[in-house]
Amino acid sequence: QVQLVESGGGLVQAGDSLRLSCAASGGTFSYYAMGWFRQAPGKEREFVAGINNSGGITRYTDSVKGRFAISRDNAKNTVYLQMNSLKPEDTAVYYCAADYWGNGSGSRVYDYWGQGTQVTVSS
Repeated sequence: QVQLVESGGGLVQAGDSLRLSCAASGGTFSYYAMGWFRQAPGKEREFVAGINNSGGITRYTDSVKGRFAISRDNAKNTVYLQMNSLKPEDTAVYYCAADYWGNGSGSRVYDYWGQGTQVTVSS
């Protein structure tokens, strides 16, 4: 059983940056691809970014390409999402998720999920 705990969310202004962290415990972190998803009020949850188990492959949804960067530190069992040039439409609850031997794709079924962290971007 893998536990995931997100942190780093908050209230920022448009154009600001935030870095989200997701700490994993209870499993072998390097066996899991990791993903970041988000859900805005009244909308379905959507894939934001994913990274394979070694960190060599990353994937992004089009709306965040060039602004967000996913990375991981397997020694610290942590995955990060660096978010730059934030926009009001990035406002959502952000979740990290783990996919056993996945490839970081948003179309995969992820095995474990965190509780989420709120990101609010004011205009």
